[in-house]
Amino acid sequence: MDRGNQTIIDEFIFLGLTNQQDLQVVLFMVFLMFFVTTLVGNLGMIILISVDSRLHTPMYFFLCNLSLIDLGCSLSVAPKMLVNFLAERKTISYSGCATQMFFFGFCILADCYFLAVMAYDRYVAICNPLLYRVVMSQRVCVYLAGGSYAVPIVLTSVHVGLVFSLQFCSNTINHFFCDIPPILKLSCSSTDINELVLFALGIFAGLSTLIFILISYLYILSSILRIRSAEGRQKAFSTCTSHLTAIT
Repeated sequence: MDRGNQTIIDEFIFLGLTNQQDLQVVLFMVFLMFFVTTLVGNLGMIILISVDSRLHTPMYFFLCNLSLIDLGCSLSVAPKMLVNFLAERKTISYSGCATQMFFFGFCILADCYFLAVMAYDRYVAICNPLLYRVVMSQRVCVYLAGGSYAVPIVLTSVHVGLVFSLQFCSNTINHFFCDIPPILKLSCSSTDINELVLFALGIFAGLSTLIFILISYLYILSSILRIRSAEGRQKAFSTCTSHLTAIT
């Protein structure tokens, strides 16, 4: 609906991955399998860590939160995407698009921060094993987890607020979910500030956590190489396996 030069949009339309009906059914089955596998894997991890008292350690506490974040990331995109594979009109409401963008962005950023926190946990465990229980106390773990949630909430709120303060000329998204770059392409107004903030905060969140992880593992590798016995080196390195798997 147009009022003068202003376009009021109450829903967005996804172009999706393809417009071929037969292929959409195949993609629905494939992505449904991935989605169910993700749900079962992450829920299984969360339940296992919660019920097994032997896993109530800082490393598994953070791993449990990481599984929760990965679960949230899938839930923010996959259900609507699966529905749209079988729907004639692939739509999402204006508020639903903003909500999806927020939760997806939050989960991606929180993922980065939890991986960085887990790298610090492994650094303390291997480089300062005698002080591990003191440094990584329950209170410290809760603070680190709280910060890993709080910072992404602030950063994502800034992104989403800036994006949905724009004026849109079109409501057709060339994508299968509400991600920031495709939405910016629909704007009639200047997106220079949005792109600058997206780049700056992306560098701050993504690159800073990656550098922190790399530096942590340089110290970890240095400490492991100083261990004289091969068995000791293997045991020390094995404590990083779950974290390295998560990063990969």
